[in-house]
Amino acid sequence: MADWFRRNAEIITLSLHVQPGARRSEITGLHGEALKIKLAAPPVEGRANEALLKFIAGVFDVPLRQVELKQGTQSRHKVVAITGSRIAPESVLATK
Repeated sequence: MADWFRRNAEIITLSLHVQPGARRSEITGLHGEALKIKLAAPPVEGRANEALLKFIAGVFDVPLRQVELKQGTQSRHKVVAITGSRIAPESVLATK
């Protein structure tokens, strides 16, 4: 079982390592026990967090309101909860 996500009924919890200020937003693989995401948003005034939630909502095919930042507002290491996605977390690694 992967260490970077947990599934509890309808909720998928992801452990993320986020690198803001990238050329484009993309999943780049694993970084230790976290899914590494490069974000095309600066780490200024919460813009990177906002962009991250929108990116995750798109990847997991859910409305933005179903994605919540649980930990790490000021950190590169973040924990995000996704409710009601039919996308398997393992499959987002396969697409990279």
